[in-house]
Amino acid sequence: METEAALSILAALAHPTRLATFRLLVQHEPEGLSTGQLAEAGGLSQSTFSTHLAVLVKAGLVVPEKRGRRQIQRVSIDALRGLMIFLAKDCCGGRAELCEPLLAELACC
Repeated sequence: METEAALSILAALAHPTRLATFRLLVQHEPEGLSTGQLAEAGGLSQSTFSTHLAVLVKAGLVVPEKRGRRQIQRVSIDALRGLMIFLAKDCCGGRAELCEPLLAELACC
């Protein structure tokens, strides 16, 4: 992942509604949630929520899927993986033992 892509993702997540939406979608992967379910979970109107959703989609964090008449939103696990690797790639100056606690936390997932 390039720095510009990482900055775009981090900027998209730097809002409470968008961060909560992303985390909720991670919990509902791989089935995803409808746009209406996400708006309802955030306590927002469809129009207000669509603005936040557009930012997440533009950053590549959320991928919309048409299922019949419903628009299902799914998280991009590839984008999440890419960001995590970008942030931890040079972890601890190559001293893997210092990153072991981080890896142990993620292993339970």
